[in-house]
Amino acid sequence: MTESEYKNCKLCPRNCGVDRSVTRGYCHESDKLCVARAALHMWEEPCISGKRGSGTVFFSGCNMGCVFCQNRKISRGEVGKIIDKERLSEIFFELKDKGANNINLVTGDMFIPTIRWAIEDARSKGFDLPFLLNTSSYLNLDVVKSLDGLIDIYLPDFKYIRDEDAIRYSNAPGYVEAAKNAIAEMVRQRPEPTFFPEKDGDTIMKSGVVVRHLLMPGMLIQAKLIVKYLHENYGDNIYLSLMNQYTPNEELSAFPEINRKVTDREYDSLVEYAQGLGIERAFVQIGDTADESFIPEFDCEGVIKNGEL
Repeated sequence: MTESEYKNCKLCPRNCGVDRSVTRGYCHESDKLCVARAALHMWEEPCISGKRGSGTVFFSGCNMGCVFCQNRKISRGEVGKIIDKERLSEIFFELKDKGANNINLVTGDMFIPTIRWAIEDARSKGFDLPFLLNTSSYLNLDVVKSLDGLIDIYLPDFKYIRDEDAIRYSNAPGYVEAAKNAIAEMVRQRPEPTFFPEKDGDTIMKSGVVVRHLLMPGMLIQAKLIVKYLHENYGDNIYLSLMNQYTPNEELSAFPEINRKVTDREYDSLVEYAQGLGIERAFVQIGDTADESFIPEFDCEGVIKNGEL
């Protein structure tokens, strides 16, 4: 692990150069690993969760600032426990023992140096489940390159294709270029989806890229442009995950244009557009997903060893 990566932090396009051993970055985090939950999660895409669940590790903090964030308790660093890198490696084995299909590293973007060390440590001890990076895609290209050979499955967001929207709704200047570069590198590393042999009726991804897009109210044209861009550049080398679960929160009074749910008509139009392009490798959401809860309790389950405080 390169400690200097935290002392002059440039993991994301903000390139703020903060010494996180002294002060917290925009991401709300220091150089100490902070985790809010480590448990099986059943609500990812079917090829990731399957019936047994994805072994999710939810990291505290976030390098973006989405006004519509559904995980505000962890994204703002309000919950979580400090652990060392050795404990993170142990958690991987504990999740495997619980039956996890994979290790799902959720919003770990600001802890990539520590994550790299923990993956290498676990693999040196015989760990054999796929590692999955669940990311906003707001990462510098060299950071994604540093994960080559360590991450088996990439689950990146592609939130915006207009920087003005990225700035207004996520305070993320340069998001579009960063996301495009990051996803291109992810596909270079994992250019073709592969799957484990079916077990118990599950088809579980072993390697590949699944790009998520959350449809936002009034942004159907932008969503279609994102789908078109991804299809033209990557075709069937990736899976798309088109999501309709956008849920307004109490902080959106200053953003009335997005202070509502996505309509069935908007979402159906996006799915039909993707079908019209000939996209076959895609996941869609059915029913009133905006009324369902895909958010677990961030109660630090699985973070600390039994018997430790």
